[in-house]
Amino acid sequence: MTDAAGARVGGAGASTGGPSQTIAFEAVAVVREGRSALDDVSVRLGERRIGFVGLNGSGKSTLLKAIIGLVRPTAGRITVDGRDVASEVRAVRATTGLLFQNPDNQIVYPIVGEDLAFGLKNHGFSKAETAARVAAALERLGIGGFATRRIHELSGGEKQLVALAGLLAIEPKTVLFDEPTSQLDLKNRNRFRDVLAALPEQALVVAHDLELLSDFDRVIVMEAGRIAFDGAPDAALAAYRESVR
Repeated sequence: MTDAAGARVGGAGASTGGPSQTIAFEAVAVVREGRSALDDVSVRLGERRIGFVGLNGSGKSTLLKAIIGLVRPTAGRITVDGRDVASEVRAVRATTGLLFQNPDNQIVYPIVGEDLAFGLKNHGFSKAETAARVAAALERLGIGGFATRRIHELSGGEKQLVALAGLLAIEPKTVLFDEPTSQLDLKNRNRFRDVLAALPEQALVVAHDLELLSDFDRVIVMEAGRIAFDGAPDAALAAYRESVR
């Protein structure tokens, strides 16, 4: 996806993998159309794999989008490795990318290689480096032969991998995933699970697919814009299941 200025939501210059970033929410509130989407959220996120669960409208996606400045807090402060999202959003997006639920919202060009190259064009890379980054990102995800494929010919799972490759080509430290398996069949869901497990980058994942989060470092349960539970996956997922009975 692109933001209002036409920049791909993801950044440049970060090393692939490496230490996780620390993302901090300090008394963050988001009010949209008179409704509280986030309500006094204070939390520090530093683990390599963090999952978020909750009913629709609980604030999960709003929280992710706020991390990269797509949603502005009504109150409070968000920092990513000490950088204030409100005043340093470009620096935050240089290390943090968001993969949307629908890959069609993230893909701009009709040819796979052209789309990935578009995401790199504003970062000063030479043609040779751009081509190398595109090829490496596709190869990482097992779709090395996709550079000349037409987007409309791809399956939903393939489009999602292309969208993810577009982010990885820019080499973020952290990737935010918003319902990454919701539109996938079982085969592609399992393929995505394996891709996610192999990524060295820090991952924050919003999901209704509870099994996907079962081996994460931490799972946070959201309810009515607040954090209702925060802990190990087994305990958090059990608390969530109990809360929706």
